[in-house]
Amino acid sequence: MHKCGRRCQHGHDLGRHCFGARSNSRWDNNELGGNPMTPLEKLKAMKMPFAELKGVEFVEAEKDRVVARMTVRPDLCTLHHTIHGGAVMALADSVGAAATVINLPEDAKGTTTLESKTNFIGGAKEGTTLIATATPVHRGRRTQVWTTRLETEDGKLVAVVTQTQLVLV
Repeated sequence: MHKCGRRCQHGHDLGRHCFGARSNSRWDNNELGGNPMTPLEKLKAMKMPFAELKGVEFVEAEKDRVVARMTVRPDLCTLHHTIHGGAVMALADSVGAAATVINLPEDAKGTTTLESKTNFIGGAKEGTTLIATATPVHRGRRTQVWTTRLETEDGKLVAVVTQTQLVLV
């Protein structure tokens, strides 16, 4: 077991570092028996406390696209029952970071956000479910850049976020 003591939902050691999956790690091959975990299974197996606090649910994950949803709760709103800008940015940051994690090079120890830019386009009222979709702009050995679109379930654009993630080695 890894020093952090965490295991995936299948009981496999989460690897060398608590940031989870590596594309060439033991849990991507059959060394441990069974089928390799999908990127979505890896994200769901990881502990992301701040994402959990906000109610982020990952629903799709591939190397080129990660999708999550979050319901706009009262504690994520402004006085006018509209989602707070910080909650929008935090959702996008969580999804972009998760996308980076499933694309980390084998020798990486994790990731952290270097820069983030948010274009607010519209609002979302309390009770609305937001869909955040992250797609890559650049995936290098030292940095990755992701664009995350946040939309309501009916397709109304709320924000577009571009973030740069540092690959920790």
